[in-house]
Amino acid sequence: MTERRWASRLPPAVWDWLLPALLLLHVLTTSAPAELPAAAALTAALALPLVWRRRAPLVVFGAVATAAFVQWLVDVQLPADIALLVALYAVAAKSSRRVTLVAVTVVEIGAVLACLRWATDGAFVTPFAALSATVVAAAVLGVNDRSTRAYLGAVRERAVAEERARITREMHDIVTHNLSVMVALTDAAVYAQHRSPDKATEAMLQVSETGRQALTDMRRSLGVLRTDEPDAALHPLPGIAQLEALAGQMCAAGLPTGLAIDGDHTHVPATAQLTVYRLVQEALTNTLKHTPTGTRAKVRVECTAETVTVDVTDTGPPTSPATRSGHGITGMRERAAGYGGTLLAGPRPGGGWGVHTRLDFGGTAVSA
Repeated sequence: MTERRWASRLPPAVWDWLLPALLLLHVLTTSAPAELPAAAALTAALALPLVWRRRAPLVVFGAVATAAFVQWLVDVQLPADIALLVALYAVAAKSSRRVTLVAVTVVEIGAVLACLRWATDGAFVTPFAALSATVVAAAVLGVNDRSTRAYLGAVRERAVAEERARITREMHDIVTHNLSVMVALTDAAVYAQHRSPDKATEAMLQVSETGRQALTDMRRSLGVLRTDEPDAALHPLPGIAQLEALAGQMCAAGLPTGLAIDGDHTHVPATAQLTVYRLVQEALTNTLKHTPTGTRAKVRVECTAETVTVDVTDTGPPTSPATRSGHGITGMRERAAGYGGTLLAGPRPGGGWGVHTRLDFGGTAVSA
């Protein structure tokens, strides 16, 4: 394990030079003095281009193939012929299948020529089959490497897209909710500034606190708030326990909100609790924005061993679905789907609006 970690820390340039250096060292230490100049020159021509195989695989393959043909013409056999397989691997790993097929054809022609000239005792089939197998193996390994890198790249892009969608949902919920509350509180403060200055001051203090909470939530969602910062302790990750404060905030903004929590929520995962909080927050924000003064809201959260059921209702007029639809409800549906839930949102038969969903955080839950 230690050796593997040490090897993984080596820069790519070291690995690029390793095989050429070994091949040159081998020819320098094993060749006869009379054969050394030609063998060293041909080995250098075959091996040294491999140093640039990551940056220009086709050019390197062409150079190595040319050097191998010259080697065949001067009738010199060298261990450095393995460079042709390495160059083929680089082409297969970096180029299209059509280009790879052309490269395989070139190497196969070289295999035929090599077997015709250097096969012992007139044998041809056995050495040709062995060489062909190594050629196919090098090409297949290169194609697999290219496919793996393409797959990992697609996975990374999907992860980035999902993270962007998550941040977008968080920003929408945070900004929409807190701005709606701040607008409502500011209107209340303006209305009360002459009749009841104390209430106006209290409302503006709540505006300030709401703004600070919004900034903290935004920093959390963007991943820039460390756990050792003071704000992290003052503003924990929103969850079911914070629904009471949320209901109080909505009451202060002019939307009387009742809250009922059934069952123990301490075992619910933090991410599921955050989802519950955001669902309730968005539903109440829609009620605050789209209903007249005097509307009342009610939140009911029921916790079981593996599920959380959320119901948010209000007594507002039976507005059309288009009035309250948009990115908010779309985001709520996406959040609920993360835990296998289907969100129902629409006018209630008895009047008002209702939002219902059930989250499953048991063994079959999908991580949000």
